[in-house]
Amino acid sequence: MERLVDYFEHIPSLHRSLILVGGIAIFWLIESAVPLFNFSLTGSGYRKIPHAGINIFFTLTTVLVNFLLAFLLLRTSDWTIRHQVGLLQWLSLPLWAEALIGLLSLDLIGAWLPHWAEHKVKFLWRFHVIHHTDPYVDTTTANRHHPGESIIRFAFTLLAVLLVGAPMWLVFLYQALSVLLSQFNHANIELPRWADRLLGLFIVTPNMHHVHHHYVLPVTNTNYGNIFPYWDRLFGTYYEMAGKDIKYGIDTHPESHEHSQVGSLLKIPFSNYRPPVGEPPQG
Repeated sequence: MERLVDYFEHIPSLHRSLILVGGIAIFWLIESAVPLFNFSLTGSGYRKIPHAGINIFFTLTTVLVNFLLAFLLLRTSDWTIRHQVGLLQWLSLPLWAEALIGLLSLDLIGAWLPHWAEHKVKFLWRFHVIHHTDPYVDTTTANRHHPGESIIRFAFTLLAVLLVGAPMWLVFLYQALSVLLSQFNHANIELPRWADRLLGLFIVTPNMHHVHHHYVLPVTNTNYGNIFPYWDRLFGTYYEMAGKDIKYGIDTHPESHEHSQVGSLLKIPFSNYRPPVGEPPQG
């Protein structure tokens, strides 16, 4: 455990970049071999490289925002340690317990809570909707976040570090797991039922998160989890749906020019609010 702490306490920037790039590369190869959906057969004009290019643009803006604001995380973490502020600073725990409770708390406050809030508060949804406009969800969708949303999520991460009293090694560990798990649970794959049930006891799986990307309410407002699957079950937002029945995208922005052009996506938060349309009538 001490080796893990030492590694993430001094993790080189190159290694953090490799986690991001390596994760995308690995899951890209897996989903290319055994995709849940073969988007190229839908007749929609889908092309994997141009689609990925849009999402990688937003990945780079997310990286830039986090890089420019990273000093705030460092100062907040150092302040909590010096002044003994936050949950972990008030408890005396062995390292393994500190890591487990810290990761659970950071995931709840820094990931699940802002995600839930972005679906409930119209102002926040205006930015988050860009993530949901992707009609071809795959591993590159993981960081398809408007720069404004990146700032919003960073603010919640900062709050989480303050409330948890998280040391920087734990913050870096959390961010590494968050990146990898997000790439995994967005990947265009479906696990066998037995594997989904087993892994789903510990982490958010693609089978679980894909449901969140169904194009209409109320399904869109379920399965907010990022790393751990417990919060949705605890707060009553867990939902199951067969992968074959999922339709990606969002009903408020169905036109291709609205979800496949960077310029249009960047403008969405500053356009008129569009209320959800809902499921079309049957029959």
